[in-house]
Amino acid sequence: MQKYSRYERARIIGARALQISMGAPVLIVTTRIDPLDIAIEEYDKGVIPITVKRR
Repeated sequence: MQKYSRYERARIIGARALQISMGAPVLIVTTRIDPLDIAIEEYDKGVIPITVKRR
């Protein structure tokens, strides 16, 4: 997994939490309900399909 800055990490998790709150399927099995908690858990497991383009 690529090393992201704290700002990139926040953007990725925030974007994924928004997707989950809008009804996107959850990519892991979890008992959590809050979209932000789910997004953080997905990020930690490395399953979020979002990348960062750098110049």
